[in-house]
Parts: sequence; structure tokens; C-alpha cells
Amino acid sequence: MLSFDKIVKKMWRKCWKIMFKEDFFEFIDPEKQWKYQKQLDRLVYRLKAEWYILPLKSGVYVVPTEEDGNLNTIDLVEKYYFVLLQKYIRQNVWAQYFISGKKSLEFHLKNYSIPEKIYIINRDIKKKIIFWNYEIIFKTISGKQEGKTLNLYSKFSQFSALWNIWWVNLKFSNLELSLLETALVSDSYEWIQLALLNQAIKKYSKVLNSEVFYEIWKYKYIMSFNRLKEVSRFIDGDLTKVFIDIIKKNGGLFIGEGLRGI
Repeated sequence: MLSFDKIVKKMWRKCWKIMFKEDFFEFIDPEKQWKYQKQLDRLVYRLKAEWYILPLKSGVYVVPTEEDGNLNTIDLVEKYYFVLLQKYIRQNVWAQYFISGKKSLEFHLKNYSIPEKIYIINRDIKKKIIFWNYEIIFKTISGKQEGKTLNLYSKFSQFSALWNIWWVNLKFSNLELSLLETALVSDSYEWIQLALLNQAIKKYSKVLNSEVFYEIWKYKYIMSFNRLKEVSRFIDGDLTKVFIDIIKKNGGLFIGEGLRGI
């Protein structure tokens, strides 16, 4: 095991910002974690006592700057939210994910506020991580083709790209997929985000790629297309025609004229 002073120097040299408790095993013996739990607990206790790390929640710590010592825990969580989000994503799915839904659409609209909920679309994992008032929700995405249920992650991950948010690289769905996800009701206690959908369509209707919509409709989102048809009706007639055409291709299933849930 490294000396305490060498551990501190190594932490700073690696420029770690967020550390999970298991990360400290690197300083002890990563190959024999089960054997050194007491040493780990003593190390973490001393690092906290001497203010080399600050706890954000059980098992999660920030390596603080000098100014961080003046912040309470909530302010620290907000300051390091995107770093912590990236670390949870890497721990669970590494690079096989994209962020979609309401928050993705808000980011396209240059709203970089911290969301109460954020959805991480991935191939296999369904889980929820809660810290303070925030939720990171890992979910899979499936659809139908010729009566068969398909895992759509591979098909839809092509509609995503890396963004840099506050110096953190995160992968977000594109505008078209973000619109369709936002037009769904992901939670039975939530409402359709009409104001957000209106804002996005008013701003981006002329640059939306209809080919993406035509690719996606084959698998999912008929309710979303119905709702977007209604939202776009008084904003962009050409876009409305695209949505109507897609609905017709899906068998003309005009569900409640797109008004259910609005």
C-alpha cells in the first residue's frame, strides 16, 4: 500500500474530481479488494478528516478545490453533477448509451440546467440511481417489426452524438429522436411537454431531417407522431404533412387525432 502522502499526491496528479469508494482500492491493492476492506475504511476516514475528499453521498466523494470547502453538499452536487453523471454512466454502460427525452431536447435548446430526472438509453440495463433530489434512470428501448420485439438500442444509437457540457463529454440523441421521446409519457405522473415541443418545432422545423423520422417510424412512436402532428399543425404545414404521411404508412392509426395525453 502506498503511503498516505503518496496517495494524496497521486489523487491530485490524476486530476480526479469524483471518486467512488471502490476507486480507493487502486491505492491499496486492486487485485485483493476483499482482503483490505479495513485499510480502505481507515484510508477514506482519514482523507475525509483531513479534507482531501468531501462526501456527496454514501460511497461518493469529490476531490475538492480550495473554494469547494465553502460549499454545502447540495451546492457541491450541483457543481459536479455532470462529472458525477458521466462517472455513473461509465461505471454501468461505458460508451454504449445515449441521453434522450426531455433533457436531451432541452440541451438542443441550449438549456443546460440540471434535471431532476435524466434518461440513459442503453442496450441491457434497467436501474435507477437516486442522489439527493436527482434521478439517473437507465432504461432499454424496444419496438416491433413484423410482430417481433426488437431491442432498438443499436438501431437508434446512430441518431446520437457526443456533446461537451461544462467540459464533460456526454452522448445525446439528435433533435428528431429527442422530439419523439419527449412526446411520449415516460412516467404516469408526468404531462406531455407541450411548451417544450412547441418551442423546439418553432425553432428547428426547417432543419429537422424528415429521413430520420421515416427511418424511426418503422419500429416505434406512433403516439408521438400523432402528438407532433397536432403540435406542428399551426407552426409548419410541411412538417405536419410528414407526420401525417408517416401515420398513414403505419396503417392510418390516427390515435384520438393526437390529442390523448395533451
